[in-house]
Amino acid sequence: MQRLSQKILLLSGWKRALASISAGALTALALAPFHFFFIGFLTFPVLIWLLDGAVGRIDGGRLTRHLPAFWTGWFFGFGYFVAGLWWVANALLVEAPEFAWAIPLAVLGLPALLAVFYGIATVLARALWSSGIARIFVLAAAFGVAEWLRTFVFTGFPWNALSNTIQPSPLMMQSSAFIGADAMNVLAVICFALPAAFFVKGRQKAWALLCFLIFFGGHLGAGVWRLNFSAEPEAEGSIIRIVQPDVDQSKKLEPGDGQEVFADLLALSAEPVANASLARPRYIIWPETSVPFILTREPQAVAAIADTLKIGQSLIAGVVREEIEEESGAETRRYYNSMLLINDEGIITSAADKTHLVPFGEYLPFSEQLKQWGFKAVAAADRGYVAGAQRRSLPLSAGLTAIPLICYEVIFGGEVKRLEQTDGLMINVTNDAWYGNTPGPYQHFHQSQLRSVETGLPMVRAANNGVSGLIDAKGRVIEKLGYGQKGAVDAELPGKIATPLGKKFQQQIFWLFIVVFTTIGLVARAKD
Repeated sequence: MQRLSQKILLLSGWKRALASISAGALTALALAPFHFFFIGFLTFPVLIWLLDGAVGRIDGGRLTRHLPAFWTGWFFGFGYFVAGLWWVANALLVEAPEFAWAIPLAVLGLPALLAVFYGIATVLARALWSSGIARIFVLAAAFGVAEWLRTFVFTGFPWNALSNTIQPSPLMMQSSAFIGADAMNVLAVICFALPAAFFVKGRQKAWALLCFLIFFGGHLGAGVWRLNFSAEPEAEGSIIRIVQPDVDQSKKLEPGDGQEVFADLLALSAEPVANASLARPRYIIWPETSVPFILTREPQAVAAIADTLKIGQSLIAGVVREEIEEESGAETRRYYNSMLLINDEGIITSAADKTHLVPFGEYLPFSEQLKQWGFKAVAAADRGYVAGAQRRSLPLSAGLTAIPLICYEVIFGGEVKRLEQTDGLMINVTNDAWYGNTPGPYQHFHQSQLRSVETGLPMVRAANNGVSGLIDAKGRVIEKLGYGQKGAVDAELPGKIATPLGKKFQQQIFWLFIVVFTTIGLVARAKD
């Protein structure tokens, strides 16, 4: 193994770039739907050895000295994000005549941009590089900072954070209940990279083995304890029905098909309960933009919903919400990607708007200029969406409120927090039909599981064509509708549970990791 590490360390030119890209691409196999997490124990040691050899020219300038480290991390990130996000381009094929030209930007351009964060991480790590085990802690801290930046820079896009790779199942998700999403990125890199030090001589090998047992053993131990010995969530009592209409995205865009889609939603909502042990559903959930027209413009559609709902039932529907303002004789229409709560009389009792819109999907940054050049948002038709002013809870009943999460809002662990002490669940409505039967919908569902573990709240997830389901507060799937299944599933809503340390301490643990591991790097660098 030492001979292999030396060969990798000495790689140069295109061979070094190819090795880094390959390591990153293989790491994506740890993501859903594959969950081959053990691949990280191979790919991160390769990254360590590549960084061992990423030495800039001594006679070069301050910038050029950092370029070998930057490109090593950038190529690793490029491989990881191309392999993990190529499916984004599928959304451009729905209206191929208009958007097919942008496929190279989605497949290569987005990964190239995201890879910059990993390039920055390896530059930071290489600045404190040493010959021993300390360099692994430095790399973990640097990647932790890079992933934290990914949550908010350029509006944020933390899809497929490295923490996801080491959490393939509920057993391996429970650590995030203790330390949170950000610190899990640090833990993942430490666990995966430590095997790089297993094959050296002397005390470094012993320290590496001990650290691996502490971190990876603690990671597994947290899962065993929390799943088998900690308090279980008690049933909340409400019966929910998740409706998955499985409508092809191209069909939703065709004029004249709206009423057929709407009729399917009503029929699935009215089906009798298949499980005799369950009462009639109290809440019925429809996916994001499930109603293929502006609901408030169609009083007969609202009346049909009222006729479908039984006494005491409520519908939570993902819709496009319209606001009309008149000023100085001019009419302005604003459109929101929203979630409406409709009671059995057809009255909209509450609404929540999406606050974190998808750039180029739901709105155009620098829209005035880009529209002049013929650009438009992919998923917003010709109208574009307006972001909601603030995220707020959705009151369902006197004792139950929900955190509404529309589409990819569920991936932002920092934003998914209790808005009020009475929040009892999260509701994620989404339309992943844009991406077809690719890894995208499965990755989205997996990240919903992680949010439940981190917050201690159950997740109700309704997706247009999958994956829909009910997830309990420990990330376990109670009921599920797979990709491409048309139907409805009923289940009793599980209750919430307290996270061991709370959200505030989770963030403090993350920064404690960064400070401690950076200090270890500084000390080791001074001794080298």
